[in-house]
Amino acid sequence: MKIAIFEIEEWERQAFSELEEEHEVIFREGQLDAESAEEVADADILSVFIYSHIDSDLLDRFQGLKLIATRSTGVDHIDLGACDDRDIIVSNVPTYGGHAVAEHTFALLLAISHQIVEAVDRTRRGDFSQQGLTGFNLYGRTMGVVGTGDIGANVARIARGFGMEVLAFDVEPQNELAREVGFTYVDLPDLLSRADVVSLHVPATEATENMLSHDEFSVIKKGSVLINTARGSVVDTEAMLKALSDGRIAAAGLDVLEEEPTVREEGELLRSFFRERHKLDNLLADHLLLRMRNVIVTPHSAFNTRDALNQILQTTRDNVESFIAGEPRNLARA
Repeated sequence: MKIAIFEIEEWERQAFSELEEEHEVIFREGQLDAESAEEVADADILSVFIYSHIDSDLLDRFQGLKLIATRSTGVDHIDLGACDDRDIIVSNVPTYGGHAVAEHTFALLLAISHQIVEAVDRTRRGDFSQQGLTGFNLYGRTMGVVGTGDIGANVARIARGFGMEVLAFDVEPQNELAREVGFTYVDLPDLLSRADVVSLHVPATEATENMLSHDEFSVIKKGSVLINTARGSVVDTEAMLKALSDGRIAAAGLDVLEEEPTVREEGELLRSFFRERHKLDNLLADHLLLRMRNVIVTPHSAFNTRDALNQILQTTRDNVESFIAGEPRNLARA
């Protein structure tokens, strides 16, 4: 078979070396787009990461595509309905960053609670003053975990280790997990009104789009901290900006932004097609967030540990090999 792997770094290629013994494997560092699709239009299998957006028009460029193996848990960058219409199987990596993302959640939170970014910047300038650097303890405060899958469960465990009370919300509560870890399920408004820290760990779906918007921020505990390592679409960016400006929330730690694939390229603002594909107001709001002193933004890197990346590569290779053997696994459904 012909296998085309996009968004792949040089060191990652080794994970797919066994496939090269019996199949034609093509590696590309860049994203899959209309231009690069023409180069591999006869591919049987594609593997991509989250910055390759695969829609109906892009799929039409392929002649006999059978499998898309995304190296991610989320599949919101792939039109699953269009894949179903073309009998293309989509596989994902159900779990890989359960510990990495949970740890990054607390990296963001501790950076906020101890004013780490400002403190480091200050001392690098030779300024050792402590004025304005007063933080707060996590011990004794309440952590609100929205979504108790693999990542959310680990966040709850870490929070308990810090001596925090943990409240959780999930559409499918896991009561045994709650008893084991020591947290309590409540409804979302209750969690928002009581939690000192709200941490989001839900997938990007129609049901979770703008899960936190103006109504939710109106009831959130005043002075709380928001951490989002899930997906940018889960939070209404304008509503979050207003809550930050009004002091409704004191700070935010964000590993994801609503328009993150394009916010990196400010020049895109000048292109007419860009305005058709993206919400300009959301993009501008994202840029404002990057410049706010009470907001810490990392570049969707919570998963980015060598341990998690190796797990992603291994699972993706297993997904491809299982499909070739006629036993596809880890299937994503529309």
